[in-house]
Amino acid sequence: MTNQEVDVLVVGAGATGLSAAYALQRAGRSVLVLESRERVGGRLWTDEVDGVDLEIGGQWVSPDQDALLAMLGELGLETFERHREGESIYVGLDGQRRTFTGEQLPVAHAVEAEMARLTALLDELSGQMDPARPWDMPGARELDQVTFLGWLEQNCSEPEARDNIGMFIAQAMLTKPAHTFSALQAVHMAASAGSFSNLVDSEFILDKRVIGGLQQVPLRLAERLGSAVRTGRDVEKVAWTDAGVTVSSGDLTVSARHLVLAIPPTAVTRVRFEPPLPSIQRETRQHQSFGQVIKVHATYESPFWRDAGLSGTAFSPYEVVHEAYDNTNHDEPRGTLVGFVSDLQADAVLRLSADERREVVLSSLSTYFGPQAAAPLTYFESDWTSEELGSGAYGSSFDVGGLTRFGPRLREPVGPIQIGSSDVAGLGFQHVDGALRVGAELAEAIVEG
Repeated sequence: MTNQEVDVLVVGAGATGLSAAYALQRAGRSVLVLESRERVGGRLWTDEVDGVDLEIGGQWVSPDQDALLAMLGELGLETFERHREGESIYVGLDGQRRTFTGEQLPVAHAVEAEMARLTALLDELSGQMDPARPWDMPGARELDQVTFLGWLEQNCSEPEARDNIGMFIAQAMLTKPAHTFSALQAVHMAASAGSFSNLVDSEFILDKRVIGGLQQVPLRLAERLGSAVRTGRDVEKVAWTDAGVTVSSGDLTVSARHLVLAIPPTAVTRVRFEPPLPSIQRETRQHQSFGQVIKVHATYESPFWRDAGLSGTAFSPYEVVHEAYDNTNHDEPRGTLVGFVSDLQADAVLRLSADERREVVLSSLSTYFGPQAAAPLTYFESDWTSEELGSGAYGSSFDVGGLTRFGPRLREPVGPIQIGSSDVAGLGFQHVDGALRVGAELAEAIVEG
């Protein structure tokens, strides 16, 4: 058995935990970081698959993500712009494939007008919300008691307009069917990006990528922390009093004045606490859950869609792959498409065999990009639904009524224990930017507490 004493123990070596540990170490606190996985990064993971470097987890950087941009600068990381030149593709309710430029989908005038009206309404609502305190906005309780689908049906009679607006929140972000979360949760998703208009603008929210992959952020933070980061260390038990914690992890026992649990809400219940966490803290996290999404990577000898004048961007709430993008690496001659299969479509394809699922997914990509899309050099699925510690993506959200009922409890400390991740962020909710913000705030609470 090994015993160690530190000022702060951090559990979780994702962006939140490592940014908290980095800030604490710079503030003069002794820190130890324990991570269950054999790697750092959490929901950020860049790996080589069949000779191609793939962003298996999160990857994009948008111009409003000040915390992430500042960290990239501090760590000396460079970015490159996502390829977006050429026409994008949309498949509508009638099953027709259409190309377009700009952000406005090629839909009928009446559908376009309704989408514009719903966008303005969601912008107005998100403008009334402090994303750090969504439960305080005017009318929050009423919005939290109706599903997003119900809200769309109340406010719009055009099915294709509802389906498209719903897609940007349900399939693309929360990765849950629109009937399973509240309108307030949808408004919060929009407010966390600055507005709904920002959220649906792929030119904005999917602006750049990091050369070498976004996992470079936690990797370089871990390098700076050095031996303070230990992977392959599953925390089994946390004994706590107001004076501090004693944490057991295999043959290691750590005593600390403070504990930062920088793990998803769904993983908190994997830890045994003595005494147990207060019931409201346990119940709060029992009402948060991840969505279902599979991130699909298909690499080809060249980015053939560019020769056809296409950007590689495609959308449709009616396709198995509801969105796709050119995901070709920096200075890479081969071309890579990335697509996303989420919520009910993910449920359906996960019931298929691997070969059947590949065929269905590539058929959907072929609907967008033509028959060449059906024959990639390499094909890989980032199935975060089967990942034990994350159990889904991109972040967790509440069921109907849960955000106003439990949301105010999310950031409450429990004695010496601070709990947080990108799942509880205001700005940057579900994103690396939010994870870094939360990590810095957790560290500040300890330093100034």
